[in-house]
Amino acid sequence: MRNYYEILNINPKSSIQEIKRSFRKKAKEIHPDLSKEDQRKSEEQMKLLLKAYKILTNPDRREQYDKLYRRVYSRYSFSYREYLKKKKDDFYSQAKLIFYDLLNLRKDDAISLYENLCRETDFKLEKYLSRADFMDCTFLLAEGYTERGDYQKAYSYYKKIYLYELEKPYFHHFIDEIIDRMRDLVCFKMVGVFNGETLLAYLDDLIRFNFSNKDTAFFYKKVAEVYSSLGNNNQALIYLEKGLNLNRKLSGVKKLKEKISYHTLVNLQNT
Repeated sequence: MRNYYEILNINPKSSIQEIKRSFRKKAKEIHPDLSKEDQRKSEEQMKLLLKAYKILTNPDRREQYDKLYRRVYSRYSFSYREYLKKKKDDFYSQAKLIFYDLLNLRKDDAISLYENLCRETDFKLEKYLSRADFMDCTFLLAEGYTERGDYQKAYSYYKKIYLYELEKPYFHHFIDEIIDRMRDLVCFKMVGVFNGETLLAYLDDLIRFNFSNKDTAFFYKKVAEVYSSLGNNNQALIYLEKGLNLNRKLSGVKKLKEKISYHTLVNLQNT
């Protein structure tokens, strides 16, 4: 979990005015046009700074972030962990131990225990944690799998959170963060790792969620890119057109159009 307070160099009790003041100061330091750092690195830092600023200056999103922040950055006593570890036959205690380790940045321990329990029994976190704890625990579990490079598992857990959210809101405005992470996993992290067919399956999954026209248009464009990489320009054209029909201002299509000979294919269709 990102510490947005640390990124903005403020404390969790900072006022909106203090957040804005610190943001302006940090922005001047790392802005790509002003920083002496590598251009790409500065851009990434600026994106992160903007995300922190948007979340912490939005009262609803900050409230949701603070809930998780307090869990992650608070510490239980060491004896509590030992107490839970001894209760190996109690799945409620083991679920709490997984959550405890995730909260205290012992992600490898948490994932190892979680996978062992799932492998040996019909273990499900949602059976043994309250709904709120389950949602937060699953979020941290997905983070852990992302850091390990296990993008498929990470996606499955973010997806589970999203589906639970549809049934009964818990994360509220923070759900945008879940959607962002699902998008990032499929559209960027999985690219170059999985083959075209696998990517198409995940993109199709994202399209079915129908998050927004803008998001769906972007996913259609990514589908077009995958088909183009597979040498199927006709399918690429179909999905690019779907994307453009939803969002005529869809960015990053110029190179794709050139690659698939977009205008030639369109002219052939119209003749």
